[in-house]
Amino acid sequence: MILEGKQIIGHDIAAGPGASFQAVDPASGETLPPEFTSADSKQVERACQLAWDAFDAYRETSLEERAKFLETIAEEIENLGGGLIERAVSESGLPVARIEGERGRTCNQLRLFAGVVRAGEWLDVRVDPALPERAPMPRPDLRQRHIPLGPVTVFGASNFPLAFSVAGGDTASALAAGCPVIVKAHAAHPGTSELVARAIQTAAKKCNMPEGVFSMLFDSGYEVGTALVKHPSIKAVGFTGSRKGGLALQQAVQSRPEPIPMYAEMSSINPVFLMPKALESRGTDLAQAFVGSLSMGAGQFCTNPGLVIGLKSPALDSFIEEAGKALKDTPANTMLTPGIHSAYEQSVAKLAGNAKVNEVGRGLTGEGENQCQAGLFTTQGADVLADESLQEEVFGATSLVVICSDMDEMKRVAEALEGQLTATLQMDEGDTDAVARLLPTLERKAGRIMANGWPTGVEVCHAMVHGGPFPATSDSRTTSVGSAAIFRFLRPVCYQNLSDSLLPEALKEANSLGLKRLVDGKREG
Repeated sequence: MILEGKQIIGHDIAAGPGASFQAVDPASGETLPPEFTSADSKQVERACQLAWDAFDAYRETSLEERAKFLETIAEEIENLGGGLIERAVSESGLPVARIEGERGRTCNQLRLFAGVVRAGEWLDVRVDPALPERAPMPRPDLRQRHIPLGPVTVFGASNFPLAFSVAGGDTASALAAGCPVIVKAHAAHPGTSELVARAIQTAAKKCNMPEGVFSMLFDSGYEVGTALVKHPSIKAVGFTGSRKGGLALQQAVQSRPEPIPMYAEMSSINPVFLMPKALESRGTDLAQAFVGSLSMGAGQFCTNPGLVIGLKSPALDSFIEEAGKALKDTPANTMLTPGIHSAYEQSVAKLAGNAKVNEVGRGLTGEGENQCQAGLFTTQGADVLADESLQEEVFGATSLVVICSDMDEMKRVAEALEGQLTATLQMDEGDTDAVARLLPTLERKAGRIMANGWPTGVEVCHAMVHGGPFPATSDSRTTSVGSAAIFRFLRPVCYQNLSDSLLPEALKEANSLGLKRLVDGKREG
C-alpha cells in the first residue's frame, strides 16, 4: 500500500491544508517519505460531525455486528503483512520481533473485545419489575442498561506505535462500547498510523458501519488535538503520554462548557520493593533480572522499574554491585524519537547532578543516533523523603536504588510515593509479615501489585488493571488494558414504566439476546 500522507475522514482520504511534516528514522536520523499534511479546523469539524451523525446508529448495532467489526479490523491489520512491520520499525527504531509482538497484541485485544461485546455482560442489565400491590407505596417497573458516552478522541502514543495508538486499547474499547472514534495520530509514526487507519476504514466499509464510526487526523503541532478535545461532539478522551501533555489536555477539557471524562495515562516510576529474605536467597538472580527489565526496549515502557527500594544490608550491597556489573555490559538501544532521547539525557544529567545521588554504573554507549545509555544510581531513604525531585520519572533505561535504614523508613518512603501503575514485591516465605505491613499502602498507591515478577509486560486479559492514582493516570477508577476498559466509555440509563415495545432489546421481557440479567436482585441466565 502506497502512503499518501492524508487524513482519514469517514470514507474519504483527504490532504490537509496545514503544515507538512515527515517521519524520522531515529536509528539514522534520516527523514522518511512521504510528506504528511496537518488537518485544519474544517477537517476537525467534518470528522466530529460525521462521528456525531454516526453515533445513534452505531451504538444500536447488534452485538454480533459490532463484534464482527472488531474482528474484521484485526484481520485487515494482519492483511497489511510485512509492509506494516517494516514501516513501524523504521519509524520507531524498535526491533522487528517487538513490532511483530505488538501487532499480535493489538489484534488479540480487538478480538478480546469482540468476545466481550458478544457476551453482553458490559450492558449490566438490571430489572426490577413493578410491584403495584406493595405497601405503603407501589414500585414502578425499573430497568437499567449501559449506553456509550458518545464520540471519543484517542491520542496515539509514541512508545507503542500499534498497541496504544490508532487501533490500540483505547480505540478498541471505545468501539466495543459503541462510541465512534477520532484518532489524533502521533507525529512520530505517521506512516504506521496511516496504514492502520486505512485498515480500520476498510473494515468499516466491509461491515457496513456508519461512515463516521472512525476517522484519523494528522497534526505536526497541538492545534488539532486541542480542537478535538474542545469540540462539543466529543464526549470522552483517551491519552497515553507525558505528564505535561496529559495535564495540558486535561486543562483544555476542563475549560469546556460541558466537562467530559479524560482518561490520561501519564507518569509512573513503578517501585520495586526488595524484601530482605528474597535478597539474601537470590540477590544475584534478582539483579540480573532487574537489569533485563530496566533495559528492555531502551526502558521506554510506562511500567519500567524506575525505583528500587531495599533495606540497608550486605545483601542489598551485593544486589547493587551485581546490577552495576550487568548494566555495564548492557548495549545501548535506539530511542523512539530525537526528542525523547534529548529528554532522557537531560533527566539523567539532573539525577546524576543531585548531591544526594551516587552513580553505580552506566551501560555501553551506542554508535548510532539517539542511543539510550542505561544508568543505575543510589540514594538514601531519608533523601527521597526530603526531595520530591528524586521521584521524577526518567523515561528510559535508568533507575534509582533507595537504601532504607529499616522497615519503618521503607514504609514511610512507600507512603511518600506518588500514584503508580505498578508496585512490585520481590519476596520469599520469610518476608510475608513485612509485606503485610506494606500492602495497605501499596493498594492506595498502585493499580497493579505483583509478587516475584517484573512490571514490564502487561497481559491483555479480563483481570488486568493498567491504571492507578494520579499522576499515573487522571482517573484511578479505570483501566486502559483488559476487558474492564470498556466501562470508561459507558454510562447507566434507567427506564421507568416504558412499554415493552419501546424498551431496547436488552431490556425487553423476552430477553431474546440471552443476557445474564439481575432481576429483582437475583442473577438469571
